[in-house]
Amino acid sequence: MIIDLTHTIQHLMPVYPGDADTVLEQSKHISQDGYNNHQLSINMHAGTHIDGPMHLLDVQQYIDEFPVEQFVGDAVLLDVRGVSAIAYKEEYEELIKEEQIVIVYSGHGELYGEPSYFTDYPVLNGQFVDLLIRKRVKMIGLDTPSPDKYPFDIHKKLFENHILIIENLKHVERLAGISAFEIIALPLRIQADSSIARVIARVK
Repeated sequence: MIIDLTHTIQHLMPVYPGDADTVLEQSKHISQDGYNNHQLSINMHAGTHIDGPMHLLDVQQYIDEFPVEQFVGDAVLLDVRGVSAIAYKEEYEELIKEEQIVIVYSGHGELYGEPSYFTDYPVLNGQFVDLLIRKRVKMIGLDTPSPDKYPFDIHKKLFENHILIIENLKHVERLAGISAFEIIALPLRIQADSSIARVIARVK
């Protein structure tokens, strides 16, 4: 079974406050031009996307320079619904295996498209991030717009420890109760700090 965790890219889709709008327009029409075509203008942090270190660190490492293996791997779901801060729990020591991809199910994704989605989301605390670092996880995936808020210290700590961040996941609730699945989260092969991505879960 395949579960798609990706928001559809649409004209004027929700974006983080201050980011440029997404513009998706049909540029050619078969009735007039003999073929159809569409033109897209999008920032790399719109919709479901992967943050790379260059986003917030003074480094010159484009997202296309990471090995493809970084974006694919066994994964685990953490159900953290109802909390304002995602904290360390001793049970996570056994639940999270080394070099996995961790998907966080906060339930906040249900607010996608509403103004509060970008302001009232739960954040990761430092002790939880320390666990991710010790486990050498490949990525952390969130049904929120960010793992933290300004000045984005959690972002930076994850990046400094080679952990990429998937933001704005959709349908994470469909993973509840599934014990074994793989995440495939492929960015564009693009010379940019980060990338929009198609993210799927493959149930084993």
